[in-house]
Amino acid sequence: MTRKTFGMLLVAAVAGAAALFWALSPRALIVETAKVERGLFEQTIDEDGKTRVRERYVVSAPLSGRVQRIPLKAGDPVTPGQVIALFVPAAPPLLDARIERELQERVGAAEASLARSRTAVEHARAALAQSRADLARTSRLAQEGFLSAASLERDELKVTLDGRALEAAEFERHATEHQLELARTALTRSRRAETGHASERLEIRSPVHGRVLRVAQESEAVVLIGAPLLELGDPRDLEVVIDVLTTDAVNIPSGAAARMEVTNTAQALTGRVRRVEPSGFTKISALGVEEQRVNVIIDITSPPDEWRTVGDGYRVDAHIVVYRQDDALRVPVAALFRDGAAWAVFAVEDGIAHKRGVNVVRRGATEALIDKGVSQGDRVIVYPGEALYDGAKVRAAP
Repeated sequence: MTRKTFGMLLVAAVAGAAALFWALSPRALIVETAKVERGLFEQTIDEDGKTRVRERYVVSAPLSGRVQRIPLKAGDPVTPGQVIALFVPAAPPLLDARIERELQERVGAAEASLARSRTAVEHARAALAQSRADLARTSRLAQEGFLSAASLERDELKVTLDGRALEAAEFERHATEHQLELARTALTRSRRAETGHASERLEIRSPVHGRVLRVAQESEAVVLIGAPLLELGDPRDLEVVIDVLTTDAVNIPSGAAARMEVTNTAQALTGRVRRVEPSGFTKISALGVEEQRVNVIIDITSPPDEWRTVGDGYRVDAHIVVYRQDDALRVPVAALFRDGAAWAVFAVEDGIAHKRGVNVVRRGATEALIDKGVSQGDRVIVYPGEALYDGAKVRAAP
């Protein structure tokens, strides 16, 4: 064999060995990476809900009869006392002596109830005055050190409760006044029917200042007593109602901050949680799973000019903040994976993936708060696949 032939065979053998080594050597996996950063961390509960008018008034038919065509449309303004509908009561049947006597007794019972409610108001007003006087004396004695703070708190609570009792008594008196008027109206109408004056028209007036939200009975028709005619409210006085899982609701404190997007392009509105309702309900999810949920009521705190185009029943995407920390070490949730009972991530150093255990303090929708395992500026692999292992060669995707 000549030297030239031997050299060519040697070069071919080296090239073949190099090709075999390159084919069998592990190739770098293409991965997506993200940087570990420090900054504001917020854990939120993200749900959708809707806006609603805080105080909604349903105007209904006071009696059975015929309502005239209602000219108002949804969005029309109304003022207190404005005539919003005309109503012609149905002519009552002729009354015998027994029914007329029954109506008279109802008037007497309503008058007695009104007298009793007025007495209850005076009693509640006197109790409130006494509670305030007791509180004044207790405050002076507590300042001088003769009474404990607990006694002062009891008297303050009693003043509050007596004030609520007075409000309830005044509401009860107001209701009994209406009951008396209803009883007198029924008796008057029955007597007018006997004399041929049963076709009078009743004017139904607006109880509040606001706008018409919905017209339930637009055309002239015969309706029964209590049938809804219109819904009134003030669209400028909105709140947001969000239904959340009861397992999440237990972590929402009263007064928690919230962000809300009404549309995909509108500026996010800010709000505060006013109330988590005490009673939950069952709701079927889109997957057909029964869920226990509860309503969370949020007050909008953004300036009115920012949500003047938002109306009643608009859909919103809400984010309720349940935890907030400044200067927190954050990693993407997509980088976390389970390593036994603990959490871990793959950190990239010089093209090599290193598995590191981390301690997850809190998890948000897209980011997690950790306190050890990685440092600020480290790059971690997001969406790690099954082919990834500790010590694997990796290359960041372009």
